[in-house]
Amino acid sequence: MLDIVWIVIGFILLVKGADYLVDGASHIAKRFHIPEIIIGLTIVAVGTSMPELVVSVTSALEGHSDISVGNIIGSNIANMFLILGICSIMKPLEFKKQSRLIENPLTLGLTILLFVLCNNGNSENAHLITKNEGILLLGLCVLYIIYNIIMAKKGERFDLEEGQELPQEDTNPTKILKAIFNIIIGIVGLKLGGDLVVNGCVAIASSFGISEELISLTIVAVSTSLPELITSITATRKGETDMAIGNILGSQIFNILLIIGTSAFLCPINYAVSYNKYMLVLIMGTMMLSLFPFVGTKNKMTRSNGIPFVFIYALYMVSLVMFNG
Repeated sequence: MLDIVWIVIGFILLVKGADYLVDGASHIAKRFHIPEIIIGLTIVAVGTSMPELVVSVTSALEGHSDISVGNIIGSNIANMFLILGICSIMKPLEFKKQSRLIENPLTLGLTILLFVLCNNGNSENAHLITKNEGILLLGLCVLYIIYNIIMAKKGERFDLEEGQELPQEDTNPTKILKAIFNIIIGIVGLKLGGDLVVNGCVAIASSFGISEELISLTIVAVSTSLPELITSITATRKGETDMAIGNILGSQIFNILLIIGTSAFLCPINYAVSYNKYMLVLIMGTMMLSLFPFVGTKNKMTRSNGIPFVFIYALYMVSLVMFNG
């Protein structure tokens, strides 16, 4: 009963944290003419990825590789199919030039890279994500951050259509400080809320004797994706669809580069080959997402794209319970 109470409190913190984070990040983006996609790919993505970071690193250090890897694979599948699917059903998601030409292909490439790293071991370290591979991922993470800094300096001009002009700046320092405060409060709320929900869900699941693999791919993965879910839905509802897309793509990228990289650097991760089928589902979904801007309604992920995504996620969850229960 106490676990259920903590879960409810966690959800409340998640919802309010997302509100503060989206409002603060949106104001910062407008004030400094930073594209919302960049804010979503960095500040919002890192903030909402905190639960995955804590769960995966802690699991790796404690020898629970199934939870460490399964959490990231399951979270990325939830981000891709469930969250983007729900958001596009609410409102068509427009892919700006940067996301369709850079972030979508990058996310696909890094997902394939993770699959290769998980399956490239020799007889001594078969299916092991080694410390050196962790360093490689962290190095790519540094390059990705540098890229975002460069794109932030280019500002909204990168996505500006011909004839458009940049909006007027709001130079009120009080509003800027308030926006920064909102971002901090939002990230803290998401972190605390995510922890409460994760701990409560895992405790309840463990009491029923559910396997680590099933817990990591379902309960832990969905729970740690709650910040992304609530934040992206909030951003979409407020018309900040660029931030919603950036949040998901950025979370996908940071989950692979920062979280798997850090976990493997601290303690090599044993990868179970049973995860390969779920990795292939993730690669398939990322390929589909990369194609959406170029087929159907140009540069958009529409309701007709979102409904199949949510349906695929429902089938995925049913298959997990049926074959791993």
